[in-house]
Amino acid sequence: MIILPLALLTTVPHAQQSKSRVGFLNVQTVVKAMPGSKTYLDLNAKATADLAAKQKNLQALAAKASTAADRAALTKAQQAYAAARTDYTKRIDTAFAPLSKKINAAVAKVARANGYTVVLDEVVAAQNSLVVYANEGATNLNAAVIKELK
Repeated sequence: MIILPLALLTTVPHAQQSKSRVGFLNVQTVVKAMPGSKTYLDLNAKATADLAAKQKNLQALAAKASTAADRAALTKAQQAYAAARTDYTKRIDTAFAPLSKKINAAVAKVARANGYTVVLDEVVAAQNSLVVYANEGATNLNAAVIKELK
């Protein structure tokens, strides 16, 4: 019975010595800096502008939808917006796929070389409140990944 607590005490320091490191990456910053991303960035900008214009049109139609003709126009505009959003999503995903493969490979290489065990997208982590505090200088991998991609 005396040996069991002593055995447990000897395992505690080993658990505390684990060197897990978490790094952060702003994927959009990396994409903007990497070669070959112009097509994706242009498509993304076009989609954002086009969908914003369609959304504004929808809001205007919804505000004045008092007659059956107005409601029919609103329904048609909603369907056109949904179709455009689906089309842009597919096109953007297709344009991003080759970039994603390159980024993932560069992140894995940089993380392994620098002892990081986990790398998170800083925008997603901030939006979801996953991280309360991080030392930006010690955890930001943007520059290293961009260097690896060039």
